[in-house]
Amino acid sequence: MTDKNAPRPRPSRRPAGGADDPPGATWDRRYAEAPWPEDADANLVARASGLAPGRAIDLGCGPGRNAIWLAQHGWRVTGVDASAVGLEKARDRAQRAGVNLELVRADVRAFSAPPASADLVVVANLHLAPDERAALLERVVGWLAPGGHLFFTGHHQDSLGREGPPERERLYTEELVSTLLAGLSAEVSRHERPAGAGQAPLVDVVAWVSVPSARRTAP
Repeated sequence: MTDKNAPRPRPSRRPAGGADDPPGATWDRRYAEAPWPEDADANLVARASGLAPGRAIDLGCGPGRNAIWLAQHGWRVTGVDASAVGLEKARDRAQRAGVNLELVRADVRAFSAPPASADLVVVANLHLAPDERAALLERVVGWLAPGGHLFFTGHHQDSLGREGPPERERLYTEELVSTLLAGLSAEVSRHERPAGAGQAPLVDVVAWVSVPSARRTAP
């Protein structure tokens, strides 16, 4: 019997696997072996619901739960992932939902978009090595158009051993994410989710970055 209060599986993205594994190989296996959540991240829904739809990039989209929700709400979405299995699941789910996604198979650490080309970028549960994440976020922020937004979330170090990668240095704290986003207009918060009965809550770090709209120059 399953515990109805137990948390649903959540993506805990990181480039994992052996040294000889091509990008996405580990996630191909994980997506093929187990069901994956279909509901969009509640924190993304809360923040993006009031936005006018535009162009969105879901970096590390996996089976597409966030990308599909955005497309259902009028966004033109590019989903990027290294896993062919994840992208195939996203394609099937999008077809069932009656929406279109542009799906790109690529290593998220190498993918590039034109500057100022996206109104929203989603980076959900990408747990990169410390020497990779700052460079990735710097690139991502450069993709945002004036008035655009970045939604970022990842598992907190307080969830070490229960959710996310087993290495503490790949997990996040509010202070770490604030440092990574220093100089930007960013709201960084701690988000707790219920775990199984009698267990401490699972914890995520959530950040919402707003890029100022372009200012008109004086005539």
